[in-house]
Amino acid sequence: MSITGVNGAGQRRPTMKEVAARAGVALKTVSRVVNEEPNVSPELTAKVQAAIKELNYTPNESARMLRRGRTGTIAVVIRDIGDPFFASLGRAVELWARGSGSVVMIGLTDEDPERERDVCLEFVARRPDALIMAPIGETQDYLAPHVDAGMAVVTIDRPAHGIEADAVLADNAGGIDQAIDHLVRQGHRRIAYLGDDERIFTARERVVAYRAAMARHRIEVDEDLVHLSEPTTEGIGITLSAVLDRPEPATALLSANNMTTAEVLRGMAGRRDRVALVSFDDLALGDLLSPGLTAVAQSADVMARTAIQLMTERLPEPHRPGRTVRVPVKLTIRGSGEIPPS
Repeated sequence: MSITGVNGAGQRRPTMKEVAARAGVALKTVSRVVNEEPNVSPELTAKVQAAIKELNYTPNESARMLRRGRTGTIAVVIRDIGDPFFASLGRAVELWARGSGSVVMIGLTDEDPERERDVCLEFVARRPDALIMAPIGETQDYLAPHVDAGMAVVTIDRPAHGIEADAVLADNAGGIDQAIDHLVRQGHRRIAYLGDDERIFTARERVVAYRAAMARHRIEVDEDLVHLSEPTTEGIGITLSAVLDRPEPATALLSANNMTTAEVLRGMAGRRDRVALVSFDDLALGDLLSPGLTAVAQSADVMARTAIQLMTERLPEPHRPGRTVRVPVKLTIRGSGEIPPS
């Protein structure tokens, strides 16, 4: 039995033809009013709107968007919803979509290039109007046919390669500069750097910035104090031992992302008041720690709103050149980065 034309209460939905009959206008006039097209007089518009209200008529949004070449769907592909930064991004996009009448699909890559490709292609098969993603693969050229067909792509936190897309990036170099400058002002020279996997764009940018900042201060980098790896409890525990339990230990740590920072805090129990720590990325409860967490804060909300703005600008001009926007970051001083060298 077909249920087409029946609403959730079991009642048949009124049709556009019935609206036209109630308003005493042509079917085409109702269509123009519903689709907000020009060239309909105020008088006829008022009649149609009154009939819509009387009949409790609801337009078929899916059909309406398809006629406009849109589906009202936004795809979001990110690293991990458990990562506070990406969770904030996903929520910001969802809140925007809720207000705009769009639907959001969220997929996770787990920083796996093959998974990224599979998730993206699975989503674009559903014809989203736009894709907001944090790429991990070396190229996103597999999306080229869909971009050529008019799908808007905006990347966040990392740029895309092989396609024309907009990008919203944090000021990674500026944030690392702020962190190193601050630690050097406290008297530190043996500053360990704990970063993420170098496959990740932000990890590469930040470690390059660390080396440049150290050179600017004429401090030779001790390669034994530079560790780049996935932030696991066991791995960070080994790293902390390597940089702190040595004849010339690090007197300060620069943790290059929030997941690494969380593991560093766990692994430093009992000696957090003896080693300075600055985090790139803040933690939700960073101000409640003792000492409080000194952090380079980047706003996931600002980055998400910027991505949404670029997306809405690109939708009517899908083939314009890609734009890159760098979002400023800010050093927040709370105590952990102000511990002097012992």
